[in-house]
Amino acid sequence: QLVESGGGLVQAGGSLRLSCAAPSVARPMAWFRQAPGSEREFVAGMSWNNHQIYYEDSVKGRFTISRDIAKNTLFLQMNNLKPEDSAVYYCNAENTLSALREGSHSFAWGQGTQVTVSS
Repeated sequence: QLVESGGGLVQAGGSLRLSCAAPSVARPMAWFRQAPGSEREFVAGMSWNNHQIYYEDSVKGRFTISRDIAKNTLFLQMNNLKPEDSAVYYCNAENTLSALREGSHSFAWGQGTQVTVSS
């Protein structure tokens, strides 16, 4: 079961840190987001050994993905937030990072955490 937390309402330029409590999985993990009326999209992902990290172009330089393997927790530090970052954010895992980038996922989606950025 995936449990996301840490969302909230912030002004543009602000920061939030999202957390995802996940089952103990030795797999790549990623963050996704879904805005109203849009499909869920890949935001950032990392391999199990942290050697590979990918970011969606619009968040590069602003978002940082990390994980605490001992605590089975995935994080997303979001800085310099923009109104277009507003969405429900989800995490998930898959066998490969490439599969995650294509939207494939191993677990049922959690409830997500709402991020709202005001202008």
